[in-house]
Parts: sequence; structure tokens; C-alpha cells
Amino acid sequence: MDYKYNKQLSLILMFLFHVLCLFIVISKAKADQRPQNNKASAVFVFGDSTVDPGNNNYVSTIFKSNFLPYGRDFPDHQPTGRFSNGRLTTDYIASYVGVKEYVPPYLDPNLKSEDLLTGVSFASAGSGFDPLTPIFSNVIPVLQQLEYFKEYKKRVERVIGKQKTEEHIKKAIFFISAGTNDFVVNYFTIPIRRNSYSVSTYQLFLIQHVKQFLQGLWAEGARRIGMAGLPSMGCLPVVITLNSTNSFRQRGCIEKYNSISRNYNQILQKELHLMQNSFSTLGARISYIDIYGPLVEMSHKRKKFGFDEIYYGCCGTGYLEASFLCNSLTNACPDANKYMFWDSIHPSERTYYYIFLYSRPIIDFLCKG
Repeated sequence: MDYKYNKQLSLILMFLFHVLCLFIVISKAKADQRPQNNKASAVFVFGDSTVDPGNNNYVSTIFKSNFLPYGRDFPDHQPTGRFSNGRLTTDYIASYVGVKEYVPPYLDPNLKSEDLLTGVSFASAGSGFDPLTPIFSNVIPVLQQLEYFKEYKKRVERVIGKQKTEEHIKKAIFFISAGTNDFVVNYFTIPIRRNSYSVSTYQLFLIQHVKQFLQGLWAEGARRIGMAGLPSMGCLPVVITLNSTNSFRQRGCIEKYNSISRNYNQILQKELHLMQNSFSTLGARISYIDIYGPLVEMSHKRKKFGFDEIYYGCCGTGYLEASFLCNSLTNACPDANKYMFWDSIHPSERTYYYIFLYSRPIIDFLCKG
């Protein structure tokens, strides 16, 4: 009897030992995935739907996604207002640097002090750097997002004091992703800007607004800034649909739009490099984050990344559905991981994850102590 009991006890202890070893291995793996010398205190996000986790839920606009099938692959399968089936690149970044698993929207009235301290997103789907762009969809302009950040600082000051808030902001990392709506929704859809600007002069017009925004962030204490370039706009399913001679039978990227993205990104990289050089002695780390290159590589090597479809979205027909057109009555593909795009505009969670992987060297640089 004692022998049998001791044998069972030994088996239990051996099982618990293996569980402990597995836990240690997993914990070490997670630690190894995080940037070395991580000094990031928080993650702050500005821009459009590519980084909006749900601010538009609290705005009177039709540009929302707080309903199924959006968010169906998010934890608990609940729509949050993210324009994807799951997480965004900035969620992966926040988890990677170790501040939180998901970046919440600043306008969420249920945020607690600890949620604020580790970072929030001020981004708004439909927004852009052109002041005219957010007017069309009644969303939050990027300069208003900056005003919200100023309001955020005052809220945090009441919790930890002004000096600690300033130190906290200097150690935080900032991400900005916007510009696509300025071209796709504004310039090429509504003729107001086209009547006054050529494509090249409109690009310079946008860059001036980018610089204004970055200077505003700098004035508020931001020192570690990652700025995303434009994606391959010509490969967005909606752009293909609206600009192809036969979008139902022959689908492929529209070079006109991709060329605009490349030219804009070159100008943006130059301006960011100049800003980095100007402010480097003051502790600046201002970096360009390439979105165009990774998306093009994913489309050229889709099997390598596990994609079956790159020219259609998963939601509905994949031609035009986005926001309210992609809703609970819309059929969606069974496995979004096989699609590069979730809807006709926005990447799938899998694509956002690969973009995060590509951006890790930049994140490491921004986080470095």
C-alpha cells in the first residue's frame, strides 16, 4: 500500500517538475522576444484606421467597426472598433515592449489610471494629415489627436505629478500611421484638392502637415517617434476594384497609386532623417517605418506567408466591403489567416503581425536605453 502511494506521489512530483520546466522555458522565450535594454514606459499612437482600436466608437461617424464580423478573432471574439478581424500592429508592439497586451482607445470612458500610464491610441479611422480629409467622414483630425494628448498629460499629472509625467513621456515610444485616406478618400475621390494641387505638390502639402504634427509632438515631450510610410495603395482591394478595366476578372495592383506611395515615402524618409539629425543631440530617435516594402513582399511571396488571396478582402465579396458594408449580415471567409486583407481596405490580423515583425529593428532602436 505504501509502495503504491509513494509511486503515485513520485509520478505527481515528476509531472509538476515537467510543468515547472515548461513554464520556465516559455517565460524565457517570451523574455527573449522583447527588446534588450527596453526603457519604454508607454506606447502612444496617432493616425487613422490602421491604428485606431476604437476611438470612433465614441464619435458621430459612419466610419465604425464595433460590430461583427470585425473582431471575430480578437480575444473573446468581441468587436472592439479595430478595423480588422483581430489585433493591430500596435497591439503587437505594445506586447513586445512589455507595457500591455493591447493598446486601448483614449476616448474609452472606462479607462483606469494604470491604462492611461502605459499608453493609449488617439487614432481615428478616416483621418489624415490634410485638414480636409477628416471633415468628409466627421472623424478626429490629427491635430485634435494632439490636443487629446495634451489633455492626457494633464490627467496623468494629477496622478503622478508634473515632473514624473515629463520623464514618463520622454521614455515613451510614439507611433504615427496616416496618409492613405488623404489620397484614396480625399485627393482621388473628391476634386477639391485636385483643382489646386498636382500629385507632386499635394505630396509636399501633406509633408508640411506631417512636419507640423511632429513638431507639435516634440514640443509636448515626445523623443522616440516611429513614423509609418504609406502602404502599397495600389494593392488595396478597393483601389483595384475602382481603377481596373475589368476588376472582376483581372485583378492586380494599380501602379499609378503604388508609384505615388513610393515617391511620398522617399520624401518622408528624407524629412525624418533631417529631423533626426537636427534633434539627435537632444535625445531624439525619429525613425521611418516601412510599410510599403513588407506588403509588396507579402503579395509577391504570398505562399511563403501563408496567403491564398491577396487581391480580395475576407469580408463579403472582398471588392468594396469595409466599415458598415462589412457587417453581421455579410458573409466572411472561414479563415482570415489565408487572406492578406480583412476587408477591402484593411489588412488581416496575420498581415498586421508580419508588419510588426518587419518593424522590430526600428522598435528595438526606439526602445534602446
